[in-house]
Amino acid sequence: MILTVTLNTALDITYRIRELRPHASHRVSEVTERPGGKGLNVARVLAALGHEVTVTGFTGGATGRIVQDQLAGTPGVLDALVPVSGATRRTIAVVDELTGDTTQLNEPGPTVTSAEWTAFQDAYEALLGGVSAVALCGSLPPGLPVGAYAGLIRTARTAGVPVLLDTSGEPLRRGVAARPDIVKPNTDELAELTGSHDPLRATQDARRRGARTVVASLGTKGLLAATPEGTWHATPPARVHGNPTGAGDSAVAGLLSGWVERLPWPDRLARAVALSAATVLAPAAGEFDRAAYEELLGRVAVTGDASAA
Repeated sequence: MILTVTLNTALDITYRIRELRPHASHRVSEVTERPGGKGLNVARVLAALGHEVTVTGFTGGATGRIVQDQLAGTPGVLDALVPVSGATRRTIAVVDELTGDTTQLNEPGPTVTSAEWTAFQDAYEALLGGVSAVALCGSLPPGLPVGAYAGLIRTARTAGVPVLLDTSGEPLRRGVAARPDIVKPNTDELAELTGSHDPLRATQDARRRGARTVVASLGTKGLLAATPEGTWHATPPARVHGNPTGAGDSAVAGLLSGWVERLPWPDRLARAVALSAATVLAPAAGEFDRAAYEELLGRVAVTGDASAA
């Protein structure tokens, strides 16, 4: 069982329109709704890969009930979300079919009280007893301390559970200092953390700050991983066009599934890159085009040297 934590869950709403024009009315050709937030996207991809997943985080209000109702129909995913008095946020993705570009609008999320945060920490600690790995994903809702992820990492380490962290800003900085097993920033998040715009130097610096392994997302150039076993760069065979929402979450699912399956790092990275590209081709976050994934997997190029650790 894998545990994913989404402290700021969401209802992801995707609108498809022919062309996005400022200051104009638009006719929407298609609407999709999915349980969202990074950890829920990760969970659906893990489940599609055949892993059993428990999801936790916060949920509340009418939007939260929709999220939980839809999760109930997802095979392989167990709902362990913790209720709050505020309403779960919505995220809106507007896909321009003419250009393929996506415009994202993200609500802040509910304000979490100190009592609700304490209740969550108790539930989280109890869940760790039955899982093989945990992913801490996404933004923090209002009301939580900036060191929330750092505390959850320390709890997981005490329980002997490997932990992956995927967040940004000060929560990432505090989280890295708590020594997670894997962090997965993009290049902007990594530069903000380390002050370096050279991805290789920045990944090595982030390891010195506490992360055991750093896997940096390079956008269309794939993934760069600095690990105790070596350094590798995985690149997709070609650029794909579509909706990039959730592509990074699919990469996290690839890394986490490869971790629990004890795959070598090059195989984990190839899976993560192929899943990420196949997600761009899917209609909504938390899904991937399986045929495209299987075709891309064998064509991902992974270069590196185990002696570069």
